[in-house]
Amino acid sequence: MKRWGFIGLMVLAGCMPDESEKRDAQRNVCPGITAGEVPQAPRTTQKVTLEDGREPVIIRYRQGQGVAEARVHQLGGRVTANFRHAPALAARVTPEERLALALDPSVESIEPDAELRATGLSSLPLGALSRVGLGASGTGDYTGKLQRVQALEVWDRDGDGVPDPGAVTGAGVRVCVIDSGMDMNHPELRDAVVAARDFLDDDDDATDGEEGHWGTGHGTHVAGIVAARAGMGGQGGPVLTESGLMGVAPGAQLLVARVLDVNGRTHMSVVLEAVEWCMSQGARVASLSLAGGLATFTSEDIFKAALDGGMLVVAAAGNEGQYLVSYPASDPSVLAVGAVDDLDRRVHFSSRGEQLSLMAPGVDVLSTFPRGLGSFAQLELGKARPASRSLLYAPTGNTWGPLVDCGHGGTLDSCGEDSSCDGFIAYVHPHAYVRPERAMVNVMKQGARAVIFASELVEGGAEILSVPQQGAWVPAVTITQAASTVMGRQLGATTRLTLRPVDYAYMSGTSMATPYVSGVAALLFSARPGATPAQVRAALESSAKDLGPAGWDSDHGHGLVQARGAMEALVGPMP
Repeated sequence: MKRWGFIGLMVLAGCMPDESEKRDAQRNVCPGITAGEVPQAPRTTQKVTLEDGREPVIIRYRQGQGVAEARVHQLGGRVTANFRHAPALAARVTPEERLALALDPSVESIEPDAELRATGLSSLPLGALSRVGLGASGTGDYTGKLQRVQALEVWDRDGDGVPDPGAVTGAGVRVCVIDSGMDMNHPELRDAVVAARDFLDDDDDATDGEEGHWGTGHGTHVAGIVAARAGMGGQGGPVLTESGLMGVAPGAQLLVARVLDVNGRTHMSVVLEAVEWCMSQGARVASLSLAGGLATFTSEDIFKAALDGGMLVVAAAGNEGQYLVSYPASDPSVLAVGAVDDLDRRVHFSSRGEQLSLMAPGVDVLSTFPRGLGSFAQLELGKARPASRSLLYAPTGNTWGPLVDCGHGGTLDSCGEDSSCDGFIAYVHPHAYVRPERAMVNVMKQGARAVIFASELVEGGAEILSVPQQGAWVPAVTITQAASTVMGRQLGATTRLTLRPVDYAYMSGTSMATPYVSGVAALLFSARPGATPAQVRAALESSAKDLGPAGWDSDHGHGLVQARGAMEALVGPMP
C-alpha cells in the first residue's frame, strides 16, 4: 500500500507544470501521467496454469484395477492428485496422452477438471457491481448482521460485546475454510488457526499471496466472518473500536486450505484434495465460497464421503443471478447458500434454484482483510460527510481539490473545461459499458487526484468496487444514492477525501453469505458434538426465517439462517 501511495503522489506530481504546457492538444491529456494497470507476467501456479498446453483431467479407473501413477508418467502425463475417497486421480495430459489413457482397459472414464472461481466481489459481473450497495444502516457496525442471524442471541445475550461465560461459541469445532488462504498473522485470526495447507504450492503455509504479493484477500474475509476473535489488536479505526470485530462462531477453530490462486482461480481436483484433507483433520464444517464446473462422478463421490464421514459442506450458490445453483453448491451432499441484503431481500445477483437451502447476509459485509490492504474512507464536502466506501485495493492517502463532473468517464475529455492538470476530484457516474478502472484511467489522465463514483441506481446504497491490485491509481470511493444527490449540487466546491489503511474491508457476494451459515453450523456442532450433518442441516432449515412464499421456495430456499432458532431445534429451548 505504501508503494501505491508513492505512485499516487508521482501521478499528482505530474500535474504540476504551468497550464500552458500541461495538455496534449489532441487528446486533452496532462503530460507525465502514469495511470492504470502496469502490464506484467501473470502470477500463478503449476496446478492452475494452462500455459504448458496440457489439459487438466480427472482419470477415473475401474474399481479393483486402478491406474498407477507410473502408467500416467510412462505416457508423459503429470499426476497432480490422488484421491482416497474415489477411484480416481488428477493429471495434466496432452491430447495424445489423453487418448492413450482412454484406450486403457483399466480406465472407466476421463472427466474434466473444471475451473472454479471465488464467488465474492471480484467475480461479480459489472451489472451486479453497479447495484450492490451498502446496508440499510450505512454504518460500519458489523454487529447488525450478527443480530440478523441471531448469533448474538446464542453467545452475547447481555449485549456487552463479548461472549457470555459458558455460552456456545463454536469451541471444540473445526471449520475448514477452502479458499484463497489468508493473512496467517492477522491479529483476529491467527489464534483461531490450528492447521493449514497450501494445495497450490504443496506446503503448510496457506498465506494468501505469491512471491511477496498479497492475493485477493477473499479467504481472510471469509475466515473472519466465521471465527474472528475480537480485541486482538487489528487496525480498524475510526469505524471499529479497539475491540475489533467477531465472527459468527468466535470460539471455533480454523483449518485453512489454500486452493485459489492470486487471481481467484482453481480447479476441481484441487478443491477435492482440500475436502479430503479437511476430513482427515477432523473438520465438522467445510466452507466453500467458490463455484464453477459441473458435477462429476468423482466430485459426487468425495462430497458424499465427506457427508457420510461427519462433515457438513456449505457452499456459495453463485453470483450469476440465474435460475441455476452453481456447483458444488448444487451437489446433493452440499448445503447451498444465497445472499440477501439488509432488508432481507434476495440480492439480484444471488443464484437460485431447486438446490437452494438457506440465505444469509451477502451485501456490504465488513470482515477481516490482509493487514493494511483494506481501507476506510472519509469524504468531506464542506460540513457534510457523506457515507462512502473505498474501492478495494485503491491506494490510501489524503487529497483534496474542486469537485468536477466527469460524466461516465468514458473518454479522455469527459471532465470538460472544469478539469485541470493542477488537480481536481473527479465525480463519475457509473455506466454499464465503462468499467470502473477504465473510467479511472481516463479521468486520471485529465488530472484527477481522486475519484468519487456516484450511486444513482442503488436504492439507499453505494457500490462496492475494486481496482486491479497492480498499477498506478489514485484514491477512490463510492457513495450512497442520497449522497449522490447532494454531490450533484456541490460541483466546484472543495472536496477532501481520506483513505486510511486498515485490516478490514467491505465485500459483497454469495461468498460472504456462505460463512455465516458455516459459522452457525459450527455453533450447533459445538452445542451437540454427537450431531450428524443431516441433523444439523435439518435444524438449520426448519428454523430459518421464511422470506418468500410460505415454506421453501426457489428464490430464498428455506429462508434466512437463524442461530438461536436452529439451536433450539437441535438441543431444545434456550434460557
